[in-house]
Amino acid sequence: MNLSKKAEYALRAMIHLGIAHEMGLKTISGNDLAEANRLPLKFIERILLELREAGLITTKRGKSGGYQLGMAASEIGIGRIVRLMDGRLAPICCASENAYQRCTCPDEDHCGLRMLMIDVRNAIANILDRYTLANVVEVTLRKIRRDNAPHPFAFLSVAEVFQESTRSKADPADGFLASLSEMATTQP
Repeated sequence: MNLSKKAEYALRAMIHLGIAHEMGLKTISGNDLAEANRLPLKFIERILLELREAGLITTKRGKSGGYQLGMAASEIGIGRIVRLMDGRLAPICCASENAYQRCTCPDEDHCGLRMLMIDVRNAIANILDRYTLANVVEVTLRKIRRDNAPHPFAFLSVAEVFQESTRSKADPADGFLASLSEMATTQP
């Protein structure tokens, strides 16, 4: 699987909208999302339109307008966002469940490559479909807080909303899954 720039930017925008929500920010402008992600505004706006059409985000017009999550972050699967932007998760089209296309193999049912790529697709789907936007936002915020790093919207002067004195004990090199596992063991 090769994650497109479009899917990468959509995921980054959704994670930042989730962070904004957790910080108590009602809406975030397209400009602020682009700046927080260091991405071109026009490209982000096209992606945000697709996310809005899919019901994942909503918009509010006016002076304090902008974008916000269209549903609870716990209801938004990461796999759903990737599929919305990129279509299939499978590395080759004949291994896809949602965007299947016949390949040039003369015996698709007995093709070793296809069988292997189906397993690759299943592994990718299992990880992406297991986690929600809420999971990713929670792990991201824990690492930001632990490292006392600036949050994505520090330029908006809302740092005091974000500060927290407790810090996670996870090793920064552990990555998302290890951090998520540690969170599960430390929660009551």
